[in-house]
Amino acid sequence: MASPDIAEMLEKSKELDRLRKEQEEVLLEINKMHKKLQNTPEAVEKPGDNSLSKLKMLYTQAKELSESEMSISNQLLGQLDAMIPAGGAGQQRRRIGNEQKKKRMKGDPDIPRLSPSMRNQQEFFASLKGEQVAARVAQEDGEKDEWVIVKVTHYDKESKEFEVLDEEPGDDEEGGGQRKYKLPWSHIIPFPKMSDLATAPEFPPGKQVLAVYPGTTALYKATVVQARKRKSDDYTLEFDDDEEDGSLPQRMVPCNQVVALPDGHRQ
Repeated sequence: MASPDIAEMLEKSKELDRLRKEQEEVLLEINKMHKKLQNTPEAVEKPGDNSLSKLKMLYTQAKELSESEMSISNQLLGQLDAMIPAGGAGQQRRRIGNEQKKKRMKGDPDIPRLSPSMRNQQEFFASLKGEQVAARVAQEDGEKDEWVIVKVTHYDKESKEFEVLDEEPGDDEEGGGQRKYKLPWSHIIPFPKMSDLATAPEFPPGKQVLAVYPGTTALYKATVVQARKRKSDDYTLEFDDDEEDGSLPQRMVPCNQVVALPDGHRQ
């Protein structure tokens, strides 16, 4: 009997460890969302709130990670079965049971390999290639969140990360060149498309948002001052820490450069 590829098994074990760590991060985010909804259940009824859609996406990601873990575990079991000599009926029954389980997974329509919601999510992420999006590029241990406009160059379905390009880094960047980042979907916010503003969220006066500061490629926390009369109208905003002569100036920002303020935003 040929020996199994030990190196491949070790790589699968590392992948299992990565998946479990990612599951823990997703579950932590789910618990945060649950706590938020328990404390302020009325928030979901406010215009522009995306709590439920974000929670749905988190559960979808958790389901996908769980299925990936099960698939890799089954592969490792198969390799271990091939490595252990058949010494008795009990071992043979276990191999048969595993084969039957694999056959059920392949043939049973009630257990799809990729659910429609997961497929739609993957397709949506892949469709962002070439688009400009808002991205959080600060480190996790940073004191402030830094959000900038970047261009999506690729979405890796295996690592579930976006490869993005900061086409206009700040003057403090070494060499002044463009910078590339690999970011998870939780660090990405797509901008509303001008061609489909009917589905864009509406932010009422007093609502705090994240918006592109005029004349820059950076996004900052701001408050909506005036409601729009038409979907294509600009927002009138007051940016935090933008004080001039003792007051906050009101600035006009295109509606497709205004997004919901992320939970726990630090500025």
